[in-house]
Amino acid sequence: MKAGLLSLPVALALALIASPALAATIEVTIDRLVFSPASVEAKVGDTVEWVNKDAFAHTATVKGGWEVMIPPKSKGRITLKAAGAVDYFCRFHPNMKGHVEVSP
Repeated sequence: MKAGLLSLPVALALALIASPALAATIEVTIDRLVFSPASVEAKVGDTVEWVNKDAFAHTATVKGGWEVMIPPKSKGRITLKAAGAVDYFCRFHPNMKGHVEVSP
């Protein structure tokens, strides 16, 4: 075999090892005024996507932080930028609560 052919698999393996991990999308369903699942785990760079099955708008609001508007029968999303525990609620329906545990 030629030396160049042997180095190709090694080069591919090194490229795969050096590649950053793909970010995930974590789906949270909103149905009948409930975030489901109410608690999720994610990593920095992942996206949380809320799927609103209700006929009215909701938000995913972090007090002193971000807010995502989620229109009726639609989706809203945010890409997580920092590690830590985040509690959120719906500004329109404060009894709706959720939690995201974000690891580095």
